[in-house]
Amino acid sequence: MREPALSFLSLSLFLAFVLCPLFFAPPALAKENSSSPIYKGGRTLTDHRSRPAPPHPVNMLEAVERALKHNPSLGSSEAKSRSSEETRKSRRGAFGPRLGMSYSAVKQEAKTSPTSSRPPELGTYAWTAEATQPVFQGLRLLANYQRAALQADSDKAALRQAELAMTGNVQAEFLNCLRYEENVASERDALARLRDQLRITRAFYEVGLRPRLDVLQAEVDVSQAETTLIEAENLRANALARLNTLLGYPANMSVAYTGKLAHVPFKLTLEECLNRAYANRPDLYIAAKAVEIAKKDRMAVQSDYYPQIEAYYSVTQRGNTPDLQERGDRGSRSQTWEIGGRATWNVFQWGTTFFDDRAAEQVVKQMKFEEEDLKLNAGYDVKSRFLAVREAEKRIAVAEKAVAQATESYEAALARYQEQVGTNFDVLNASSNLLRAQASLTSARADYLTALAQLYVAMGEYHPDLLRP
Repeated sequence: MREPALSFLSLSLFLAFVLCPLFFAPPALAKENSSSPIYKGGRTLTDHRSRPAPPHPVNMLEAVERALKHNPSLGSSEAKSRSSEETRKSRRGAFGPRLGMSYSAVKQEAKTSPTSSRPPELGTYAWTAEATQPVFQGLRLLANYQRAALQADSDKAALRQAELAMTGNVQAEFLNCLRYEENVASERDALARLRDQLRITRAFYEVGLRPRLDVLQAEVDVSQAETTLIEAENLRANALARLNTLLGYPANMSVAYTGKLAHVPFKLTLEECLNRAYANRPDLYIAAKAVEIAKKDRMAVQSDYYPQIEAYYSVTQRGNTPDLQERGDRGSRSQTWEIGGRATWNVFQWGTTFFDDRAAEQVVKQMKFEEEDLKLNAGYDVKSRFLAVREAEKRIAVAEKAVAQATESYEAALARYQEQVGTNFDVLNASSNLLRAQASLTSARADYLTALAQLYVAMGEYHPDLLRP
């Protein structure tokens, strides 16, 4: 019995360690940066209410890193990616031998003559151990493993895609916070100017140099500025709550964020942006993997064209007691081993396999068309973001000039009013123009950085800190 067992063991080792690595080696990856997740630490599920507020103001880089580590949606994507990796390992295990055991107990009663031919009085007990080794499964095992490996790579790229999208969302909300902070500061400055103008107008009215109408108009403008300031502060509070949520902090937690809407030059050309996008975008990598997965699914379907072959070795012990021994009347005990091979082949199934193969072929074509469509849309996405960056950059130059002109106009109108050669309306109008010019400059700077963040995401590149050259 030792020689067949050694033969089966030798066959299993040969198939598992010599042939299998040649078949189920993982498919080559495209580029590491297009499929590798950004955060490597591993996310854990914790109660956001127990997280303390940061001890110092948070800049954009820290905000992005915090979101990548603690945002629950990314934890969900990471868990899915890890599940796919474990599935890949499971499919790899199907190439090795399998060991199964069974134990049976049977009690029969029969009245026959002679007595020796009757079933054992204490029953029949059997224990069987069988080891099987797949030899050829029509490439089904290979296809299933490679599909699982491709799916694991695809889910890793999907995690990176989610991380890039989260980076863009955090940066957009961070910039909104800075935008509304500057708007609040501009509104406060405008309110201070209007209050000063009201004070001056009242002083002139009290000495009879200005009519009551100027005082009333100045009071109305102060009230409107106070209302606008309240609205701006509410927008800022909403942006802070949204940013807290993305970072895994409670919405009502007081977190200080620091930064400035500085202009960071962007020197890449459109052609360079497109080339980087085609090389780095995770969704393009996922689309390519989808085509390969469809091909492996078709290979699994085609395996039904071929026979399924496996080798086996089994040992069976029988007895008429639960411990497989011989005891009592008509008792017996035996031990047998068997080594061999099995082959099954579905020769005819009314075209089932053929049409399943045709259907899988069409799925492959579908994935290829979707991949090409995604490439076209990726090109448009990059170009639209690139144009948005250039547009905002031009608006910044125009807005800076407008702020300088509006500041000079306000100072001139205020000086003329104080010298009694200008009107109150000129001062209020100049103050309103200055506020609009400041708001336009703030909006242009925030729009530029937001468009830049979206462009980096469209290119598939990770740039966590846009405020640093």
